[in-house]
Amino acid sequence: MCKKRKLFCEIHPICYQISLFKENRKKDLKDFLAGHRFAKQKSSEQLPCIWKGHTSLILKHLHGVDMELQRNKAVNLRLASNEINGTLILPGQTFSFWSLVGDTTAEKGYLEGLVLSSGKLKTGVGGGLCQLANMIHYLVLHTPLEVVELHHHSDAIFPDHKRTVPFGTGTSIVYKAVDYRFRNPTHYPVELALWQDEAMLYGEIRSTIELDRKYRLVEENSFFQKEGNDYYRNSEVYRMIIDKKTGSLSKELILKNHSKVLYDHSLIPKDQIQ
Repeated sequence: MCKKRKLFCEIHPICYQISLFKENRKKDLKDFLAGHRFAKQKSSEQLPCIWKGHTSLILKHLHGVDMELQRNKAVNLRLASNEINGTLILPGQTFSFWSLVGDTTAEKGYLEGLVLSSGKLKTGVGGGLCQLANMIHYLVLHTPLEVVELHHHSDAIFPDHKRTVPFGTGTSIVYKAVDYRFRNPTHYPVELALWQDEAMLYGEIRSTIELDRKYRLVEENSFFQKEGNDYYRNSEVYRMIIDKKTGSLSKELILKNHSKVLYDHSLIPKDQIQ
């Protein structure tokens, strides 16, 4: 059997940095040519109407994860949230996570946190910010805002214990080639409000008018399946859209999960294996 040839970025950490630099410059050029209007303006006071709010536990006791990395993540989340909190996305504008947060360097105060790279959990400065991107994406899915760049986590990293949102609705981010972006196609400004205390991360999307629709995410047909020596988590995630006046309901498939389980297979519930 022929040995798989390494990619340039896998040869050495310096090669990885070179590849990352190249991808970042390509991203800059593509954005310049596209003439994107990225949101930069901050609101002096909160807009009056809450379209969607959500909370997320910061210090999570994850199997095999050092809690010091979780405490570092709390610092990283606060630094990045402060850069985004109060941002106005005007009609026609695009929100870009990295255009607001910038590079997460130690010089800015970012600490070592947990990151996912090439299907493996590692540590890196600024790690843990996926939780913030996940929060924003979850909020956006409950509004008429339009996701324009999203990179799904392809693997099941941790067990579903105490999961409060449908599996797979998170997003990967890597400065700055792998971004999270959404566009405001409405006629109204929207605002992202983000803050935290010692335990929880809080987020809201606000605007100047109330929504005439409600949104709800549901996960269906969830099961695990063995393929060779590996297990995969499968499910479908739907978005339900309910008209507040008429009560009419529409249902759209937004995601089909087929994700390799990276955690200890003994933690998979036996009654969920098909």
